[in-house]
Amino acid sequence: MGFLLYLLVGGIIGWIAGLILGGVPGGIIGNIVAGVVGAWIGHSLMGSFGPVVADIAIFPAIIGALIFVAILSIILKAIR
Repeated sequence: MGFLLYLLVGGIIGWIAGLILGGVPGGIIGNIVAGVVGAWIGHSLMGSFGPVVADIAIFPAIIGALIFVAILSIILKAIR
């Protein structure tokens, strides 16, 4: 059950990052990947602070997801 909650929170964080930056490639799966990878990036760069849901610190995860989605968007635009 914890894994599903982790994926749900990751999807919501990816969705928030997509709203701020104008979309995440890949739809729902892309949102989940962006949220989970963003949580890892945010935790690596800033540690764990703020509210925590399903072992994901919300603020660093959102910032990490924004970084991940921005880099991914730049790479995809360069490929096109």
